[in-house]
Amino acid sequence: MSVELMMLVYSAVLFLLVILAQAGLAIAQNGLAAQAGSRDSLPEPSVVRQRLQRLTANLQENLVMFAIVVLVANAMGIANETTAMAATIFFYARVAHAVVYAFGWPMIRPLFYFISLYGIVRIILEILAA
Repeated sequence: MSVELMMLVYSAVLFLLVILAQAGLAIAQNGLAAQAGSRDSLPEPSVVRQRLQRLTANLQENLVMFAIVVLVANAMGIANETTAMAATIFFYARVAHAVVYAFGWPMIRPLFYFISLYGIVRIILEILAA
């Protein structure tokens, strides 16, 4: 398996872990019965859960773009040092972004977000150059 595809799999695992963390916090806050029910009248999520909800949405949006460019590059047979580096940058920047987002550390979060976008853009440039 190529580095690019492995980073895509790792990114999917990261997404799953964020979802599980969010679900675990919801169960801790509201109880299993409430979370397994209709969830129509749940209390406002805790601050950390709200952050994880926003993180989940953000990661989902970026994971779609990353998956598209990695799969297109793979289908085109484009796998080189640049795409491997870009995919690795994307993954590790998203890990850092998730940690920073979950803990609510200001100002540094956008840095990791843009670093991850750089990874996507580098793969796009390799695709367009082919």
